Formats: sequence, C-alpha cells, structure tokens
Amino acid sequence: MDDKTRIELEAAAFRRLQKHLMDDRIDVQNIDLMNLAGFCRNCLSRWYQEAAGERGIEISKEDARESFYGMPYDDWNAMHQTEATAGQKAAFEQSRKLHDDQNGSDG
Repeated sequence: MDDKTRIELEAAAFRRLQKHLMDDRIDVQNIDLMNLAGFCRNCLSRWYQEAAGERGIEISKEDARESFYGMPYDDWNAMHQTEATAGQKAAFEQSRKLHDDQNGSDG
C-alpha cells in the first residue's frame, strides 16, 4: 500500500471514530472513555489543535472541541453530560495514577 492510500484510509477511520462519538454514542461519557481507554473527546480535540499548530494553523480550543462534539462544547455538555458517579470518579483517579506512572508526573 502506498503512503497516500494509507493516509486516506487512516483519515477515513478517524472520521468514522469522530462521527461515532459525535452522533452514534453521545451516551458514552468522557469519564468512561478516560477510564477505559485513557483518552476522551477533549483529548481528541486537543490532539487535533496540536496537530494544526505543528503545521502553523491556529485553531481555538473551542473550535477544536466543536470538531469532536458537533456543536459548541457548552451546548453538548448541557445536553449530554451527566454528573460522574463516585465509582467513575474513583476509577478516574486510579487510571490517572496509572497514566502518570507510565508517562511521568507531568503526563
């Protein structure tokens, strides 16, 4: 497979993940993504913003987040975000400690 085709396939898979999180699985909370996978929609938007910055393209945090929420973050948060349970918060603290141990204290 040539690099152009590989990049196109990777981009298509990424767009499908993006759509899945924006449209198909709005019920999945960011804290659950963080606890299970170590990243969430906010992480994806930050990585997107960082990739743009590396190419000299300025994208605001709000615009980057809208790319992964399909709407302004505050609107998505009000419509779909629920309060984290005590169990979710405890799992997050454990997963954050694991992440810090693997990546150094500054994550």
